[in-house]
Amino acid sequence: MPSKTGNAKRSRLHIALPATSANLGPAFDAAALAMDFYIEIDARAVDKFSIRATGRDQAICGKLDDHLILNTYRDVLASAGRDVTPLALRIHNDIPVGRGCGSSAAARLAGIALAAHFGKLGWSAAQIIGEASRREHHPDNAAACWMGGLAVARMSADGDAQIACIRPKGKWPLLLAVPEQSLSTEKARCVLPAQYSSADAVTNVQNSMLLLAAFTEGRPDLLAAALEDRIHQPYRAALCPLLPCLKELEGNEGILGAALSGAGPSVLIFLDPRASAQKVRRSVAAHLERKGLTAELLLTSITLRGARSTMES
Repeated sequence: MPSKTGNAKRSRLHIALPATSANLGPAFDAAALAMDFYIEIDARAVDKFSIRATGRDQAICGKLDDHLILNTYRDVLASAGRDVTPLALRIHNDIPVGRGCGSSAAARLAGIALAAHFGKLGWSAAQIIGEASRREHHPDNAAACWMGGLAVARMSADGDAQIACIRPKGKWPLLLAVPEQSLSTEKARCVLPAQYSSADAVTNVQNSMLLLAAFTEGRPDLLAAALEDRIHQPYRAALCPLLPCLKELEGNEGILGAALSGAGPSVLIFLDPRASAQKVRRSVAAHLERKGLTAELLLTSITLRGARSTMES
């Protein structure tokens, strides 16, 4: 009979998690959507930790020390009182790191999923999302990454994540403008005020509700008004120069609206589904060049597929 150790060493998990864009204008810390590019991790139990990384940000993804996926994996297992099985990771990453595309939520979810699998924790999706949300300190990215589509989420008083997942009606083509420089969420939060006026709070509540209606009813015509935000974007614009530049194009060139992706500095642009996405991309590139700004322009869309895995044991 094979030993338990032998079984563990043959155990493996392959998981793919999508990029996400949170806040979506006025829905600060409350909503996020999943985009159709991913980080993929193939993990197998071995005698010593190792990582082989390809794709974007290889230096970060392949650094064995202080690795967010492995740190999360170890922490979850330690908290659960389980032994830590060393892993060999093969990572292929297409998510820009530190640019407001949900890379930290995807990494934490990956670490939690690895712990649940190799530690045989038997966790449900709700438990995995809840753990990631507590570590992220807000649940929007984690919910959208794990479930796909559009996620509306909040943290309850006892620390659990309460989530509603929505399948947006119609087609929602996107253009993601990604600058070369990164921006930490901590730095982006430092510029936010401690208090807001009642007028600004009411406007954001109204626009968040309108934004939700736009997705559920397939009303892209509502986006220009629904994306108006008074809570975080006006204060982060100085750190994210792409935002004011690209908002100048709203209503023109096949662009319905633009918003910071997460805390920035990337900007998510919603495209008119009737327009040529490639033509819009060229127009945006020309506009950025005229303004003396540069960004990688990625055509993408909302994906209904969240985290997916295949496993062997």
